[in-house]
Amino acid sequence: MSIENEIEQLSEQLESYNYQYYVLDNPSVPDAEYDRVFQKLLALETNTEGHPLPSSPTQKVGGVALSKFEQVTHEIPMLSLDNVFEAQALKDFMKRAQDKSTSAEIEFCIEPKLDGLAASIIYENGVLVQAATRGDGQTGENVTENVKTIKNIPLKLRGENIPARLEVRGEVFMLKAGFAKLNKKLMDAGEKPFVNPRNAAAGSLRQLDSKIAASRPLAFYCYAVGVFDGELADSQFARIEQLRGWGLPVSEEVKRVSGEQACLEYYQSITVKRPNLAYEIDGVVYKVDNIALQQKLGFVARAPRWATAFKFPAEEAITTVENVEFQVGRTGAITPVAKLKPVFVGGVTVSNATLHNKDEISRLGILVGDSVVVRRAGDVIPQVARVILEKRDAEKCKAIVFPARCPVCDSEVERIEGEATIRCSGGLFCGAQRKEAIKHFASRKALDIDGLGNKLVELLVDHSLIKSPAQLFNLTATQVSSLPRMGDVSAKKLINSLQLSKKTTLARFLYSLGIREVGEATANNLANYYKNIDALKDASVENLQSVSDVGEIVAKHIYYFFRQEHNIEVVNQLLDAGIHWPEIKTASQSELSLTGQIFVITGSFTRLTRAEIKTALQDKGAKVAGSVSKKTTTVIAGEAAGSKLTKAQELGIAIMDEDALMNLLNNL
Repeated sequence: MSIENEIEQLSEQLESYNYQYYVLDNPSVPDAEYDRVFQKLLALETNTEGHPLPSSPTQKVGGVALSKFEQVTHEIPMLSLDNVFEAQALKDFMKRAQDKSTSAEIEFCIEPKLDGLAASIIYENGVLVQAATRGDGQTGENVTENVKTIKNIPLKLRGENIPARLEVRGEVFMLKAGFAKLNKKLMDAGEKPFVNPRNAAAGSLRQLDSKIAASRPLAFYCYAVGVFDGELADSQFARIEQLRGWGLPVSEEVKRVSGEQACLEYYQSITVKRPNLAYEIDGVVYKVDNIALQQKLGFVARAPRWATAFKFPAEEAITTVENVEFQVGRTGAITPVAKLKPVFVGGVTVSNATLHNKDEISRLGILVGDSVVVRRAGDVIPQVARVILEKRDAEKCKAIVFPARCPVCDSEVERIEGEATIRCSGGLFCGAQRKEAIKHFASRKALDIDGLGNKLVELLVDHSLIKSPAQLFNLTATQVSSLPRMGDVSAKKLINSLQLSKKTTLARFLYSLGIREVGEATANNLANYYKNIDALKDASVENLQSVSDVGEIVAKHIYYFFRQEHNIEVVNQLLDAGIHWPEIKTASQSELSLTGQIFVITGSFTRLTRAEIKTALQDKGAKVAGSVSKKTTTVIAGEAAGSKLTKAQELGIAIMDEDALMNLLNNL
């Protein structure tokens, strides 16, 4: 097979994987297999003249940043929709359409009104060549490179009878789960979060650097056809099905119904489903299904007469902040929540709204007693959008004061400089963090307690059998067997696993404590440096920074953890329960001869697993990083090594194969 044919075959294979994963929601291969094929294609394209092609799946990762967006004139204007807000107005719209029809009862194509950003995508001979925002309806911005990075948009259409030229129109949006993760990431980095998924989608699509757009969880659903050169069906619904057949993403909620009653029933049913949909919607769109009747109905100045949007109740309202309470999350984050004078917004009565963190309160300039605009988006806790300053009564309003101690367990709160969130420092003791602390303590890379899964941890806590990791070792088989679906045999196995887990290593024990940002590598470095738990407990922030891979922020996390009486109490209880580890002897210079070196591991190996290689290098004092940079000392490359190897070659970094690695480890 020629290289060109192999590139084409791999591209088609990846497009098929993408279609199955992102459009059908039915992945056919594990992520590792997708990554293997992707890296193979990337390597071939890198070394082949004329590649990659614009339609290659490798072009979804983002390219060179633009200095500005070019303007695009839409061949057919992208009009907006008229809105109705009550059932009678919808009935009036339907009657006007019925009056122009000769059929006894006309059909409508109905779909959720996505709360995102309208976009146009043009395919020529099945290949994506241009994408643009709606803009003012006549002119939009060329966002082709950004749209290419959206995972469920095919760069090349599939199937038969694809028009030579096809413009699809739809909505770019952000899934609720992706929006939540993005905002958490922004807030953890001390950056301003997005107000809602629509703003997040719009801001992401209009990034000049497509790599940023590629990192954002954007998605796309088609809902219409613009210009086309070829044959299309004569109904709106059938055209949507054609688009689906060509591999384009379409909402599963699109339906075709007849008559007034069915149209109203759809609205009611989607209202019920709305909180559980994966994306935000703000209404229902009704379109006359018959294309000939659409053309007969025509347009008004800015909207078609054959379509309308039945909007949900307004999602913003004005109310008063009566108080602010502080809630402790499962990771210790302390979140201010505004207690509001109850107000009806977005179809429900709202009395609470998240204020996120101290920085957000400063940005809003909010005080207890202020009049505020509250926005409800879907089923998440409503947010305060803005303060109405002209309504402020300076004599009655008062500042929001953050607690100095955790409102749940009374431990000190911690706010590291540069972070937006304050946190409870009593991780092992705090009731709000109890389940997550115990799950982490029992996990495979920590004490590895066989049989103690997440569901069992939740049962033990919910039945008040344990309140901290230390109390695990006080459990009896009788107590455990009393839990739902836990028999005598399973209970005895768990008690035995708990006893076996008492023999561990200092590194695993430190990792099991769940100290913020202390992962496996850092725990291993701390164990090798301090040799025992008492020395670590007494270490100052300055002394902790002497440990490899421990900077000021991590040092402060460790320092504060061991300054909390509750945490020390639980640690001592664990040691009293019999947890122990072999004494760590002072290593000779030869044993730590890789100190100061930074390794990156890529590819697959035959004699050791990647985890074993990582541990072996760390035991010799090395740091193992996840990505290649100018600071990397050596890249260890196994079979099918991918982009990390390529980057190492570009930077002139030393590369070591498996034989050289084994020789290094055997001679240290």
